[in-house]
Amino acid sequence: MSPAEGVTGHQQPSGGFERGIAAKVQQIRPSVQPSPMQGYEHVRGFGIYALPFDSGHVLALRVFPENDFAPYTTVWHRTPDGRWSIYVDGPSHNTACPRYYGTAADYVQTATITLDWTGPMELQVRMDDPELRLTIRMDAPLTATILNAIGARLPATIWRIPGVASVFARVADTVFDIGDVTLIGTAPNGQRAILMPRQMYPIESAVAMLDGDDLGEPITSKTNPTMGDVAFPARPMLAIGEAYFEILDQSEHDETFMELNETSVSY
Repeated sequence: MSPAEGVTGHQQPSGGFERGIAAKVQQIRPSVQPSPMQGYEHVRGFGIYALPFDSGHVLALRVFPENDFAPYTTVWHRTPDGRWSIYVDGPSHNTACPRYYGTAADYVQTATITLDWTGPMELQVRMDDPELRLTIRMDAPLTATILNAIGARLPATIWRIPGVASVFARVADTVFDIGDVTLIGTAPNGQRAILMPRQMYPIESAVAMLDGDDLGEPITSKTNPTMGDVAFPARPMLAIGEAYFEILDQSEHDETFMELNETSVSY
C-alpha cells in the first residue's frame, strides 16, 4: 500500500457536502506530488491555523493530503505555560510537521486522528492519545469571501515576494483581526518557510475536551501564538492553502522520499 493510499481510512474528512468549507477541502485528494517550487518541499491542504482559549491553551490542526512524501494529519497543543506538543497521524514524524517545527516542540507523539464534517461549516476532530474531542463551527462573512477570492487566485510566484506577503498579512489583520502573522520567515528547524493561507475563515464557536478537561471558550488572544519565530493568528481561524519549506539537504530529501515510498504502510 502506498503512503498516499494508507491514510484514507481515518485521516480524510468524512461527510459528502456540496457546499461550504467541507466541499472545498474534500476536493484536495491524497497524493504524493513533487513540489512546484524548485528547492522547496511543499504541503497543500487545510487546518485550524490557530485556536486560542481563555484557559491559556492553544490548539492547531494541520491536514495535508498532498505533499512531497505522504499524506498526514497533525494536532498541535500548547499548554498555558508555553509548551508545545505535536501529535502525528502519518507514516513518519520526519515527513510531517515535526520535520519543520519539531525543535520548538517539547513533545512529539504518534496518534490516531479522525476528522468528521458534520455540516458544510462544522468539523469534529477526535484523537485517541491524549484523548481529544473538538468541535468547531466556521463563519464566512462577506469580507472573508472577498479576500478569499483574491487569495485563491494569487499565483504562488506573487506570494513569494516579501512585500506582497506583508501587504496580504496587513489586509488579513484588518479584515480578521488576527494580529501580525508570519507568512515568510524561518521555521524552527531552520528552513525558510513560505506560508500561503489562500482562504481563511473565522471560527465562530469551539468546544474542546482534552483528556477530560474543558479547554474553555475560544478567544482572540492579546498576543499571537508563536512557535519559534513563526507567529500564528491571534484570532481562532481555519485556513485552506499551501506552504513551502526550503530543502536544506537535497540528498537527505531524496533518501527520505525513497525510504518512505519503498516501505509498505498499513493502518
